Amino acid sequence: MTNFSKSAAMMQRGIDFLGCETAILCGAMSWVSERNLVSAISNAGGFGVIACGAMTPDLLDTEIAETKARTDKPFGVNLITMHPQLFDLIAICAKHKITHVVLAGGIPPKGSVEAIKEFGGKVIVFAPTLALAKKLLRSGGDALVIEGMEAGGHIGPVATSVLAQEFLPVLAEEHIVFVAGGIGRGEAIASYLEMGACGVQLGTRFACATESIAHPDFKKAFFRAKARDADASVQVDPRLPVIPVRALKNKGTEEFTAKQIEVAGKLDREEVDMLEAQLQIEQFWAGALRRAVIDGDVENGSLMAGQSVGMVKAEEPAAGIIAQLMQECEAALSKR
Repeated sequence: MTNFSKSAAMMQRGIDFLGCETAILCGAMSWVSERNLVSAISNAGGFGVIACGAMTPDLLDTEIAETKARTDKPFGVNLITMHPQLFDLIAICAKHKITHVVLAGGIPPKGSVEAIKEFGGKVIVFAPTLALAKKLLRSGGDALVIEGMEAGGHIGPVATSVLAQEFLPVLAEEHIVFVAGGIGRGEAIASYLEMGACGVQLGTRFACATESIAHPDFKKAFFRAKARDADASVQVDPRLPVIPVRALKNKGTEEFTAKQIEVAGKLDREEVDMLEAQLQIEQFWAGALRRAVIDGDVENGSLMAGQSVGMVKAEEPAAGIIAQLMQECEAALSKR
């Protein structure tokens, strides 16, 4: 990567940590971040991450094996902390000697970080506040992703630019920190590297890569969309703390509001407890996403997208996306 010398030098800690050529991670997007896209990103020098989502341990086992058949480069696995079979999924990661496990969607349950460390895996965590970030890094997190509300899928309430200013000056010197949310060009990567980040994570920019198995109609919806079309879902009931989700507006977003009302009613009648209620919401998303990504139902399915969707204009190979981002980043740093 000689022609990206400045960028690579500033990403060095991230590159060493991930074991790849550029510290650009692909965000884990359910149904999209699977064997084809993950291996393509890793083969192109980035770091692909399998989105386990609602997969069973058997499905994850197959997915990892199929990804390994397509790349000998490092890649990670993203596990949702509220998955009822979390420890079985960790065991599958152990079986395959997965080098990096990303824990997303809440505070990792007791013993989960230790279980990953036991087989030599590195743990990447998310944190919406500085206090929680410090706590997770103290209790075994090897690296942190700070992800702002511009991102697609599940989001927090604060913008990436604010989180970066808050977290990086405090954490970046001693910890590996990646920045995510709303990144669509290399100039933004350059500025986060200058603030102390070791690398970045992008999802939306890769969702329409040539190697992404997303349905052609799903990709077309992305090409048509502007930043403002990627809207955050509304929380219907404060007792049902549903993490907001950013997706392109369609009938599916309206259906989600109806689903929340339905689940809140079950909570009222004590037909479900809080964990079960949240799982039902998660399962709704998994199904809605599948309809959009796999079946191409862009009306009723969930078109999860970040606000950088306005910068996604055409299908490009993963290698081309990474090369372009690095060129833009290098040019920006060279101008300084």
